[in-house]
Amino acid sequence: MNPPSAARSPLDPRRTPLVELEVLRALSAKITSRAEECEAARRLPDDLATELARAGLFRIMVPTLYGGPERHPIECIRVIEEVSRLDGSVGWCVMIGATTALLAGYLPERWARPIYSDPMVITCGSTTPTGKATIVDGGYQVSGRWPWGSGIHNSRWITGVAQVFDGDTPRLLGDQPEQRLMLFEAGDVEILDTWNVSGLRGTGSHDFRVERAFVPADRSIVLGVTPPVLDGPLYRIPIITSLGFAVCGVALGIARRAIEELLLLGAHKAPAGSRRPLLEITTIQERIGEAESRLRSARAFLFEALDGAYSTLAAGESLTISQRCDLRVAAANAALQSAAAVDLMYHAGGGSSIHLASPLQRCFRDVHVVTQHQRVSPFVIQQAGRIYAGLGEPPPGF
Repeated sequence: MNPPSAARSPLDPRRTPLVELEVLRALSAKITSRAEECEAARRLPDDLATELARAGLFRIMVPTLYGGPERHPIECIRVIEEVSRLDGSVGWCVMIGATTALLAGYLPERWARPIYSDPMVITCGSTTPTGKATIVDGGYQVSGRWPWGSGIHNSRWITGVAQVFDGDTPRLLGDQPEQRLMLFEAGDVEILDTWNVSGLRGTGSHDFRVERAFVPADRSIVLGVTPPVLDGPLYRIPIITSLGFAVCGVALGIARRAIEELLLLGAHKAPAGSRRPLLEITTIQERIGEAESRLRSARAFLFEALDGAYSTLAAGESLTISQRCDLRVAAANAALQSAAAVDLMYHAGGGSSIHLASPLQRCFRDVHVVTQHQRVSPFVIQQAGRIYAGLGEPPPGF
């Protein structure tokens, strides 16, 4: 089933405006006004998470079969980007909830429907393979501890990747250990208070663990191996690839906020020894121009890669190696160029940028946490460059 959005590219100016963006305009003041509260609590408040769920922001990737909008990837990024412009931590949690909801396209209907047809459900989880799953009758008994549980306090279902064992023997897929992404009920999960960090402090990305939790066999998948059960183009993009472009959507939004904040600051602030405001100083103008060019060119490359890949998949074809590389490198580039744009604005703001009351310092801290994510690291660009140069096949999961 192809989503309605497959009929016309989001790059088409005749496209109907996204309802999620309309809803966000109404929520914008509420989100920005609670930034300090989120930072202090190191998590999203329950009532704010509920409002975001009610607005449908966690459901942008849920299949139409289960009442979701099944948005085009570019539309998903635009939503994540706008939430992140308002607040990086909120945007990150929306991104995690949206991407883990891609599981609805991979799980059998007996699990996907009761979980994802609930308009208020929020899911989260980790793809770090630090758990152990022992084969038992009907499924797996899983124990382990995982990092990066973003949004975990607000989630009803939580994922974690575990290596599969048959007794004491690791089970293999080909010549590699079998690692399955397990979906746990929140009641099986213990949250550990570990999220003491510099940026994205409001995401509640604590470690979590489970002990001897039972997971039915068909409530798990192997990332990059298990095929989707739904044929929409959104689900034929590998989940790990989708995670990469969603992560960079957070960085794009943070960078846009940093440029806006510098423009506001620069309209009235005059640096020491000058009578002219920042915006009238040529070096500051150059930094603004460079930030805009970095951000918008990276965004254009990302959207071009996504639009081409989605069109290919909507036509029933498979992605080429070049398209897969484009998706990965465009996402990593967007995150890195966003960080560079934030740095330009942070330094342009001078001493004013360092105060806790300044959104520029939060943009600086937040974007440099985003760039630490494995899916948007500079190594991704190196891997893609090697493939572009014809020096080898993509590594597993690329």
